[in-house]
Amino acid sequence: MTKTLLYAGASALMLLSPAAALADEGMWLPSQTGAIAEAMKQAGLELDASALGDLKRPPLTAIASLGGCSAAFLSPQGLVATNHHCVVGSLQYNSSPENDYLTNGFLAQTMADELPAAPGSRIYVIEDLRDVTAAMLKGTEKLDGRARYDRLQANRTALIAACERQPNRRCDVRAYFGGAQYWLQQQLEIKDVRLVYAPAAGVGNFGGEKDNWMWPRHTGDFAFYRAYVAPDGSSAPYAKENVPFQPKAFLPIAREGVKDGDFVMVAGFPGVTERLRTAEEARFYFEDLYPYQQRMLAEYGDLIDALTEGKPAAKIAYAATLQGVENYEKKIAGQLAGAEAISLVEKKKAEEALFRAWIAADPKRSAQYGPALAALDALVAEANGAELADAQRSLLTRGQLYAAARLLYRWAIEQAKPDKEREPGYQARDRAFITQAMQRIERRFVPEIDQALWAAALAEYRKLPEGDRIRSLDAFLEGRELVALYAATTLGDTATRLAWLDKSPEEFRASSDPFIQLAVATHDEAMAAEAAEKARAGRLQKARAKVMEARIAYAASQGKVLYPDANGSLRFTYGKVTGKAVDGQIWTPFTTAEGIIAKHTGRGEFDAPDAMIERIKARDYGRYAAPELGTLPVDFLSTVDITNGNSGSSTLNACGEFVGLAFDGTIEGVVSDWMYDPAINRTIHVDSRFMLWTMEKVDGASRLLEEMGVRAP
Repeated sequence: MTKTLLYAGASALMLLSPAAALADEGMWLPSQTGAIAEAMKQAGLELDASALGDLKRPPLTAIASLGGCSAAFLSPQGLVATNHHCVVGSLQYNSSPENDYLTNGFLAQTMADELPAAPGSRIYVIEDLRDVTAAMLKGTEKLDGRARYDRLQANRTALIAACERQPNRRCDVRAYFGGAQYWLQQQLEIKDVRLVYAPAAGVGNFGGEKDNWMWPRHTGDFAFYRAYVAPDGSSAPYAKENVPFQPKAFLPIAREGVKDGDFVMVAGFPGVTERLRTAEEARFYFEDLYPYQQRMLAEYGDLIDALTEGKPAAKIAYAATLQGVENYEKKIAGQLAGAEAISLVEKKKAEEALFRAWIAADPKRSAQYGPALAALDALVAEANGAELADAQRSLLTRGQLYAAARLLYRWAIEQAKPDKEREPGYQARDRAFITQAMQRIERRFVPEIDQALWAAALAEYRKLPEGDRIRSLDAFLEGRELVALYAATTLGDTATRLAWLDKSPEEFRASSDPFIQLAVATHDEAMAAEAAEKARAGRLQKARAKVMEARIAYAASQGKVLYPDANGSLRFTYGKVTGKAVDGQIWTPFTTAEGIIAKHTGRGEFDAPDAMIERIKARDYGRYAAPELGTLPVDFLSTVDITNGNSGSSTLNACGEFVGLAFDGTIEGVVSDWMYDPAINRTIHVDSRFMLWTMEKVDGASRLLEEMGVRAP
């Protein structure tokens, strides 16, 4: 995580001419609205582009993050809209066989009935995004390797600490353009998050894994949280006396839905894209790493299915894990197919050849950028060689007790240092997250299933050559049976896990708990591997930053505009509502309620609620029917440019009004993480009209509709 933050953006440029900006490609920073204002206006934007990029004015003041998904405020009482799959963890955490909210959905009849979200849940309200490049690079000019890494990390820690002297703030510094630029993102951290409403799985996950990444889609992937604060307005953990947060702005619900060809935009926090990785990195990912990861994820999902079969409580416990596994496995499969379809690696090689030829064509450029390019090539080869083995070793963290023991011992080691010298993730600011991670295990852990999953991970790990194995782990496990480890440990108990947060390294080393002993035994070897990785990270940052400087110059020589690659910071993207032609098929831009009836089987992934089926059969759509369709729209397609992390991002019309939520892409388009192709890339949104209809006609959520300003007919 830290390594990524320090030199993320290896692929941090996409080269666009001003005219090409109309092709709907780009995850733009708020500060870049001026550069694309005219293009957005031509595309249909009716707002002032300067207002659109102002973090102190709506709509951006209404945009929020959940720390993995995106969201937005839809009422003055802190009501937050996001995707159903973004709240699955909270549904799972609050569910039991007697109250199965995962299957049946949840609706709080009053604010008093709203449930605490899963431990660790947060709502982050964006406040600032500012350039801190000079402060981050201070003192790094003559440094390389581990020394450079450590200086960058120290500078980052200092910047974050200064920002977080403001109460209730969560700040972060992320890299852009391969570490050539750094920006600090400041957010208000809201710690009391409550589950308000999520439709049944037969709505929010209608179609399940079969329809995931597919079109046509009929999924109502939406849900609501609420942000709460202390009575004095400060951020505080859950307490009964807390009151709803009052955001500076909230998104108005559009009175009219979108139509084919309409302008739409999405604001959110896209995760990571890789659009200008080197050609060799692309080859490694698509020929080596992704195929391996896909196979491991498929086997992992199948094993969870088998181990939880016929066990309702176990199915609930592993539901969120399984959904994440299946989603990522299918995405990788789509990336592999998409890369082959568009000859991605070959195109990367051709593009890179032109860039390298531009450098070589001028002696001054060759002297300025040639050494960095050669260094990057060597470092990429080194990193690729290590990454596949890292992926195989990382499977061991599927054992929750082993992973918890390692985390707890590392926490104890870091607490012996001054706070500013601790590894990121182990500072005082992180204690709540560590605590809540230990608490979450309680609802997501079954001992015999964890043992079986860890046994499978160990079997795969042991296929590594001896030189790539963890010697200390092998020595500890020699002659030991896993069943004995699980029988002897007390880490399965939540109170016991939490108690270890306050123990010293000496107490860990004296422990008789086998998983604690294993964490102690493997720690030094893990730290040596981490040190080597940090040294490589420092060298990579130096080389990438210089190569990105060359790419910026190369783009400027062609009169092109640049946007930074996604890295988890606030972005917006725009496009239009439109379908596409696919191998003899015509994808219309909207799906409709009648499609739910056509897919509904009453079982498994296609089991819509009876009340919904009855309303659709009666064509009881009321004011939510689209006149041009003559029926109720469910989902729609657009050309906006998104990736993981955009889940839950609000979709806005040309006037900045709420018209839906982005929740997925199509399988052939997920390769856009590496290369955007306007012919194939489409984003899937749940239509606000379907959301509101479901709330009113199916689930009776009139209280929430009124709160959002949707008046009774």
